[in-house]
Amino acid sequence: MTLQFIHDNRGNTTGVFIPIEEWQTLKTKYADLQKEEAENVMELAQWQKQIIDERLNDYYKNANDVTDFDKMLDDIEKSL
Repeated sequence: MTLQFIHDNRGNTTGVFIPIEEWQTLKTKYADLQKEEAENVMELAQWQKQIIDERLNDYYKNANDVTDFDKMLDDIEKSL
């Protein structure tokens, strides 16, 4: 199994990444995993979906009126 461990900025292990193919195999082998996954699926609330739709629509209407995220952060840091 090819696992990747996720660490915080102090070097503490905070999680494990399992490739999707291996996750599918584990779910087949251990039926409780599939049940657990189904019970823990989180859906966005309708108001969250609406905000996303509004922001995407605004972006599509004004695609040229955007700023690169990294450039924006650099500009903010320079102004501090």
